[in-house]
Amino acid sequence: MKNETPPAYRHIAARTRRDVLFICDHASNHIPGEFDGLGLPAQELQRHIAYDIGAGPVTAQLADMFGAQAILGTVSRLVIDPNRGLDDPTLVMRLSDGAIVPGNRELTDDQIQDRIDRFYAPYDGAISAALDSILAEGLAPKIISIHSFTDKWRGDHRHWQLGLLWDRDDRLLRRLQQALSGQDLTVGDNEPYAGNLKGDCLYRHGTCRGIAHILIEIRQDLISHEIGVEKWAALLFDALQQTLDEAPTGFFDPIAPPEGEY
Repeated sequence: MKNETPPAYRHIAARTRRDVLFICDHASNHIPGEFDGLGLPAQELQRHIAYDIGAGPVTAQLADMFGAQAILGTVSRLVIDPNRGLDDPTLVMRLSDGAIVPGNRELTDDQIQDRIDRFYAPYDGAISAALDSILAEGLAPKIISIHSFTDKWRGDHRHWQLGLLWDRDDRLLRRLQQALSGQDLTVGDNEPYAGNLKGDCLYRHGTCRGIAHILIEIRQDLISHEIGVEKWAALLFDALQQTLDEAPTGFFDPIAPPEGEY
């Protein structure tokens, strides 16, 4: 019997703000039943290795507050990571933060391709289609990607509340930094991660197309509960509203991806 493929993404339609696209690559820790939890204990699927805790609810709330379009992944990053290039060795994780992933250890190329076809490509295609729909209306798209990061890494506490990740295009970054400057926050500039990962989701859809974009990382302990989600969504709504009202209306020089790669 052929495995049933669940939807690879959730789409929230725009109501009023039509030039903005929110995306959340790691919104869900769901692993389709056919994969039997990838052989992991249930508690491991509640950790950051399976999804970006709190990022999905924040993304959905921001999309609702702006009346904007959003695309959220609905399958765990442990099945396949849509925020990686197809040639990235971490596209399917065999080991993540000390946890061996039994269901990923001996995958064949055909099995990986099956996951690409069923989960990665539909999510990626939905983002492309959403951007195309914005362009078709004669608008300049702005991509806001929402992620979250664990508050402790290898025994060290991470002091940032937010991280702003970027690569070649700093137009939204600088405006958002200014909008957040009145808050009592420690905001990382390409910290705790760098935003110049070739092949990642924003590279494919922002850098390669010359579309304005920013990735916002929120520390997970701040948004692991409903009160935190509401607080940080409200804070980001105010800052992003100011940022987007002053946002660029044009494009920057895109980087063409290698032919046939993306």
